[in-house]
Amino acid sequence: MDKDSIYVTVNHIYDFAGGNPFRCGDELFLKKEPDNLYDDEAIAVYDRHGVKCGMIANSVSTVARGTMSAGRVFDRTEDGQKAVVRFILEDCMIAQFQTIVQP
Repeated sequence: MDKDSIYVTVNHIYDFAGGNPFRCGDELFLKKEPDNLYDDEAIAVYDRHGVKCGMIANSVSTVARGTMSAGRVFDRTEDGQKAVVRFILEDCMIAQFQTIVQP
């Protein structure tokens, strides 16, 4: 893993996608939601068809060990940034992307 590589947990995949139709290697796209009612550091995740399919985890109870929270990467991403599915777990996915903005 290079120093610019970031891993995040994608939650709510069943809420938005109605299941988990994803495979390792699938491309995802990130979009910040600063006006989100629940979290002003929210980052939504979209599939290649532009369909919302999850959210980057931002709670200590939902962020998988070894991944970063939405709050930690919010200022290091930009809208439309590509991420790639690396792992698929029972109720979430782990995605990887390259940081755009250095901390």
